Order: sequence, then C-alpha cells, then structure tokens
Amino acid sequence: MYGWTGKILHIDLDSRQIEVETPSIDMLDTYIGGKGLGGKYLRECATLPWNHPDMVLCIFSGPLAGTLSPTSGRAHIISKSPLTGLIGDASVGGKFSTRLKRAGFDGMVIKGKSPTPVGIVIDNENITIKDAKALWGLDTGSVHKQINPKKASLACIGPAAENGVKFASIIVDRHFAAGRTGLGLSMAQKKIKYILVNGTGRCRVKSLKKLKTAREDIIRLTAASPALMGQFGFTCLGTGAVYDLMDNRRMMPTDNFKKTRFEHASKLNAAMYTNTYSPRKHGCLGCHILCKRIGTKHGRNKTMPEFETMSHFTALIGCMDIDLVVEANELCNRYGMDTITAASTLACHREIKGIDYTKNDVLSLLNDIAHTKGVGKELASGAAAYAGNLKMPETAMTVKGMELPAYDPRGAYGMALGYALSTRGGCHLRAYPISHEIFRKPVATDRFSFSGKARIIKIAEDLNAIVDSLTACKFTFFAAGLEEYAAVFEAVTGIETSAQNLMEKGERIYYNERIINALNGFDKKDDDLPKRFFTQAGSTGNNIKIPPIDQKSFIAARQKYYNIRGLDKKGLPLKEKATALGLSWNN
Repeated sequence: MYGWTGKILHIDLDSRQIEVETPSIDMLDTYIGGKGLGGKYLRECATLPWNHPDMVLCIFSGPLAGTLSPTSGRAHIISKSPLTGLIGDASVGGKFSTRLKRAGFDGMVIKGKSPTPVGIVIDNENITIKDAKALWGLDTGSVHKQINPKKASLACIGPAAENGVKFASIIVDRHFAAGRTGLGLSMAQKKIKYILVNGTGRCRVKSLKKLKTAREDIIRLTAASPALMGQFGFTCLGTGAVYDLMDNRRMMPTDNFKKTRFEHASKLNAAMYTNTYSPRKHGCLGCHILCKRIGTKHGRNKTMPEFETMSHFTALIGCMDIDLVVEANELCNRYGMDTITAASTLACHREIKGIDYTKNDVLSLLNDIAHTKGVGKELASGAAAYAGNLKMPETAMTVKGMELPAYDPRGAYGMALGYALSTRGGCHLRAYPISHEIFRKPVATDRFSFSGKARIIKIAEDLNAIVDSLTACKFTFFAAGLEEYAAVFEAVTGIETSAQNLMEKGERIYYNERIINALNGFDKKDDDLPKRFFTQAGSTGNNIKIPPIDQKSFIAARQKYYNIRGLDKKGLPLKEKATALGLSWNN
C-alpha cells in the first residue's frame, strides 16, 4: 500500500479501548481520506444527537499528507455540529495531519465520553490516554506552554468549549483554528482537553520520480499566479489581500449586512497591518504559499487575522481599530471560539439593541461569551438562537443556523446560491464561487446573474469535496487543477487516476453529506437565505449598483441545482442516485 498507511485508529473513551482498523485499499480509494473518510464514519451514527456518547469525532489526514505533494498537510475534523445539527466539519492547517500520518495512521475515530478530562497522546504507534484535570480551565496558549510540544503537533480546546459555547473551536499548533460548526464543543463533550501527535516515520510513495515531476508542475503554476504569489497576493499579504477587493466590489458586509460598503475600509486593509505589525510568513508544514502571518508589536508575537476576521470585526460591527481586530482574534483563539460566528453574533446583538461598540465593549463581550456570563450566556448559542429567543429572527444573518462569512451575496449570485446550498450552513468554502465571480479564475462569469450558476456550484462542491479528502489546500486551485493533482495522486498511490475519476469520488462524498443532513430533517426549506437579501439593496457607488436578489430567479436556480445534483423537488436525496454513486441508502 502506498500513500495511505492502511491503519485507522479507533479510541473508545468509555472503555478506554484502543483498536486499529486495517481498511481495504478499495475502501480507501472510494473515500480517499479527510472529509471523505470522516463522512463515512459519521454516516454510521448520523441520527444520534451531537452530544450522544456514541457520536464520533473523526480526524483524518489524506493520502498525499507526509509526502512531497504540494500543500497536502491539512487535517479534516468531522462530527455532528453542536451549532446547527448538520454535518459539522473543518479543514485545519498546521502540522497535525503530517505528524499523524508519519505516526502510522490515516486518521482517528473517537467515541464515548471520559468521566474526567483527558489528553490523547500519540507517539508513533504508542497511544496513551492521560489525565488532564490540571489543564481543564486553561486557555489554549497556556495549554501549549504547559505541554511544550516542540516538533509534535498539539490540538486543544479552551474555556469556551468547556463552558458550552456552541461555536467553540479547536486550536492547532497555536495559530490554526478548526473554527466553524462548534467542533471544540464536540471535543469538550467527550472531555478531551488536547490531542498530542508526534510521528517520525516515512510515508511510502509509489513513484518518487513521477511525484517530483507532478510537484514541479504545480509549483510552476502557483508561482505564476498573482492571487497567490504576486505582490498583492496571499503569500505577501495573507488572506487579508481580499479586503480591498471586497470593498471595491461593494460587497463588504457592513452593519450586520444592512450595507455592503464600509467607508473606513481603506484605513483597515492588509497594508495597514503590515505597516503596524511587520508580520512574517507562516503556514502549514510543507507549504510553499505560507498565507499565515505572525506579527510583532511591543515585543509580543500576535497571530494576524484572516480576511473574514478583519472584515467582521470592523465593517460588520461598526469598528475602526486594527488593534481591536488583532486583540479580538487573539482572544478568540485563546478561549477557542470561531471568529466569524463571534463577530456575527455581536453584530446581531448590536442591531437588536441599537447600540454602538467601543473596543472595550467588544473585548468584554467576547470574554463574557467564553465564560457564559451575563448576556454572554445568551450570545454563546450563536446569532440564530439569540435572535430567535428575542423574537427577531430576521436579524440573524445565518443559513441553516451558521453565520455568514464576509462576502455579501447580493454582490455575487453564485455566492448566494453557494451559501444556501452548503451542507454545513452559511459557508463560502463548500463551493467558493468568488474564484470566478471576483478573481475571474478559472473563467470569468457575470456576478449579477444566476445563469449557469447551478451547474458551477455543483461542480465546485464536488471539486472541493475531493480537495478536502486529499487534504490539500483550496488556495492552490486558484492556479493548479485536478489534472495536476490526479498526477500527484497516481504518483503517490500507484492507482491510475484522472481528473474525472477524482470528480466522481468528490460527487459521492458530497452526496453522502446531503444524505446525512436529510436523515436529520433538513430539506428545501433550509436551503435558503435571510429575507434581508431579497428585500433590501446594498450600497451603491463606484458605478456599481447592488440591488436586492430577485427571489424568483434564486428559487429557479436552486431548482436547477436540485435537478443537476440528483435530488428531488424538496432537495432530498434519491435512492437511485445514491445507489448509482455506490452509497448505501439505509442508515
């Protein structure tokens, strides 16, 4: 076996039993890894409540991890979301995936619940469950300092997860967050404070010569990409490079999505962070793009915020202080909270109460949310639950219970459709139509039209499903494509593969997610957007008009998607389609 190790670790925290599964090569080739394998195991307990002891928490690497394959070092974490009740998953960077693979495991499936806090330690093939009572209550930075992982990779939770915050995150290697869907709370529910992984083995590759050739092709393509490696691209400015672009296109969510332009944006862009914090490059193990930034001010290292955090902690909540954004980002990471949901929930609270925030207000509210104190206890369930409890659901800018990121859908109709159809709720990463609507890659499309968008969304979902299963980085696909990664996959595993083969696997993986959600009662009524986007215009200017989305056109595009995806009129999976894709129908 090449690429895969052929070993999946199973840990039962009830019995403290540790077993190793040796899956067949056919099963691995069917589900690949990452999102695909995680979805397979989640399907087996899909109808259980998120906090049931038998609900699984899965962490998987991919077949390319631990090899020379470009940007292949991401890990994928999957469980049922405490925030939404949907499939809950997150792709996270750092060293975890590579260390797990080099320890000899393609992934791990954890079930059960420990009576007391524990840490799981994987040192190559030695697995131990350690007492972690002394670490319970500590923030993620303190846990990292106490454990001092050095070359090992550390995933841990903070006080937010321990206190029941529905959007708690898992922090990996201090600077990387598995943020969305509340997976930190899934980990806390099982009383896992941390997972420490150190692997020093080698990952077998079928043809190193072919892999080096395929790698060179991808490196060459990314080097020629302005969006990735240019002066204003991700490698120089981080994901914050998108900030000016969203402002210019009049699609920056402002004042809880009531506007699409923030007049102070030009003073809050990535260049301002560079001038103030002089950040250095950082990234996942083995990555050549290095989109993360670590800045320094007053002698202290600080993780620079991603684009969504930059936008939501300024325009969305009406603040104009980059120091606040950096401190809010740092506070969320220390406490272990998703920054997108945290900021969006604060924006919802601001609109409902008719208040404005100072810097101290924002930081104080984040502290209260993490410790579920005062109004923070109500905000800890996210915007949808908070607004619903106050009988003002229209103020929650969410889809399927998850808060929308920093791309206003009125400015990009593919994004509008992508948000509504995403299997994990309001998410830009399931399809990321911004690539062609705004970046104009691989081809430009009219951002104010639904024409062709249903098929584009379906294809992009399948593409991103396989990317998350290979555990590669989506950013690479601004330049390279599945043709290049099919060559990498074939070189690593020895399995003859084409881009079309990989797309077919991606379709199976994504359809499995639609089945999981359908088993939990989600259908067409949930594939929708907040009413605000159909009734209120965005901010006009710069010769750009941002009208409300035409609801009839949106519904027609959604129905076209159902037809293309192989769903019925209610958006539900069909037995014939599932069977054709090789998926079981009965749960």
